[in-house]
Amino acid sequence: MCRQVPQLKMKLWIDMGGKNAFGMGSAALLRGVDQTGSLAGAAKALGMSYRAAWGRIRKIEERLGTNVLIKRGGNKSGYDLSFEGQAFLEAYEALQKSVEEVAQRRFNDLFADLIKRGQKESVSQSAAE
Repeated sequence: MCRQVPQLKMKLWIDMGGKNAFGMGSAALLRGVDQTGSLAGAAKALGMSYRAAWGRIRKIEERLGTNVLIKRGGNKSGYDLSFEGQAFLEAYEALQKSVEEVAQRRFNDLFADLIKRGQKESVSQSAAE
């Protein structure tokens, strides 16, 4: 029997008035729009409906108090991230990366001995069986 090694997982979001204003899902949606130039394309890549994606964008904009997308050209021409949308996405991704790096180092410091001890006990129990 192979014992699984514990891993640190975390969720980071920006809260506004007790409501999630921007988190991992919001970042993924904006990153998708940035990569595809399309809200429909981003929604499809994330496995969500266009309507759900548009609703999420409206909530983000309402809670942040700024537009995160701007229409490109005429109807069905797609979207670009607004200056604020791009800046918020980049700041969030940088914060997430920093927090994860610090948390992973701290997790390793605090749990390394416990994990090693658990692995040794698991190997001893497997050998005894």
